[in-house]
Amino acid sequence: MDTLWAPWRMEYIRRVVGKMEACIFCPMLELGDDRERLILARGRQSFVVLNRYPYNTGHLLIVPHQHGERLGDVPPSAWAEVMELAGASVEILRETVQAAGANIGLNLGRVAGAGIADHCHLHVVPRWVGDFNFLPVLAATKSMPEYLLETYDKLRPAFVKLEKREGK
Repeated sequence: MDTLWAPWRMEYIRRVVGKMEACIFCPMLELGDDRERLILARGRQSFVVLNRYPYNTGHLLIVPHQHGERLGDVPPSAWAEVMELAGASVEILRETVQAAGANIGLNLGRVAGAGIADHCHLHVVPRWVGDFNFLPVLAATKSMPEYLLETYDKLRPAFVKLEKREGK
């Protein structure tokens, strides 16, 4: 039997699944070490962060500053910025990691697959031709070809340019 190593998954299993008491996104609004927090860009009403437990390499979350579990809890202007950042993120993923496409979506509520159900956020998952194989189907395993900080370091320069272009 072959072994695939995904060391960040055990942290997720131990610390996150079913044990979240406080929002993980709200503390990210405070200034700090963005690389450590995996924050790629900050907007006026939202921010882009690399998913610590990704479905695919380069899986991003775009998070409105406003805490809320329902779409209506977040002002329309914040959702507009989230969508602008989503469009820019897809282009950055195309240029930086040569993504051929992307899945974009919201998981609203635990029954819809939300791991963090109390703070709405948008997923941007880069896709490549043939990136889905037998492992997730037969072995319930996903192979991640790159460490998170390597992905962060590839993407961050493009998001810095985006922030400068947007005057943030």
